[in-house]
Amino acid sequence: MNHVERFRAVMNFQPVDRLPRWEWAMWWDETIKRWHGEGLPRQLKFSQVLDIAQYFGLDPYPQFWFSTTEATIEATQHHVDGVVANMDDYRRIRPHIFPDHTPAIETMRAWAERQRRGDAVVWITLEGFFWFPRTLMNIERLSLAFYDQPELVHAINQDLCDFNRRLMEQIAKVCVPTFMTFAEDVSYNLGPMISEQAFNDFLAPYYRQLIPMAEEFNIIPLVDTDGDVTLMVPWLRNVGIRGVLPLERQAGVDGMKLRKKYPDLCMVGHFDKMTMNKSESDMRAEFERILPLMRRGGYIPSVDHQTPPGVSLAEYRVFLKLLNEYTNLGAR
Repeated sequence: MNHVERFRAVMNFQPVDRLPRWEWAMWWDETIKRWHGEGLPRQLKFSQVLDIAQYFGLDPYPQFWFSTTEATIEATQHHVDGVVANMDDYRRIRPHIFPDHTPAIETMRAWAERQRRGDAVVWITLEGFFWFPRTLMNIERLSLAFYDQPELVHAINQDLCDFNRRLMEQIAKVCVPTFMTFAEDVSYNLGPMISEQAFNDFLAPYYRQLIPMAEEFNIIPLVDTDGDVTLMVPWLRNVGIRGVLPLERQAGVDGMKLRKKYPDLCMVGHFDKMTMNKSESDMRAEFERILPLMRRGGYIPSVDHQTPPGVSLAEYRVFLKLLNEYTNLGAR
């Protein structure tokens, strides 16, 4: 199977030759800095994530993160935190956000043919309807605005929705991604940071405008939210989201419980990064823990967030050896 066939088969609970070998969040910059002192070629810079992935023998999964504030598609976060307190503030900054990504989108064209051949899996990240207003307002102001300034939150999110719709139409003319993620980070270690009512009032209407577009282009939509996503899963499913990542173990997420409750939920991540600087037997035990989940389908094992700088290059190579072994064992 090629990379695209394999990804789609996994996410559709179909048999595969092996599971994808993909680090969805890659590594901290401090991790790469450490590894440069332990044998990683110094010409492989932190920004060269695809070259580093190739060096480690991982599958090619180029990500394009579409910033709301800068005309870039780098997989990075661009913050203008807390500059909006009211509608006047938003109107003032509105001309300076939602950039034209035309030149950046053109750079995706080089990946279109590779994806068509199945040699790479292209994915995009759009900023979501909690992430973006929180970025503009900060979490405290946004939480109050749900009650005191609902018209402001709706104005921001409708503009974001229109921006994302334009992006998807434009991207599809150049290189239709295989899947997409919405950057949200709407949960923390104890669960969602908003109520179900707030989700339904302020996020759901805009997801319902975008998800049909993803379905039209055959793009699989996932949501990226750290912490414990468990309570949010049915909310996301109700608006058409197919799956979630990264299923952080330190927040108590249990992937097998999610699988039993939601048999068709797509999942990525869930390998406890806190085992990676321990022994090979500890890492193997973690792979054994998630092996039944792999064999159920609809799940790709990956570190449950970026590999931290406490992990040595030698330890990471052990992780990769085990990843190769278990992505074969976990194939259905």
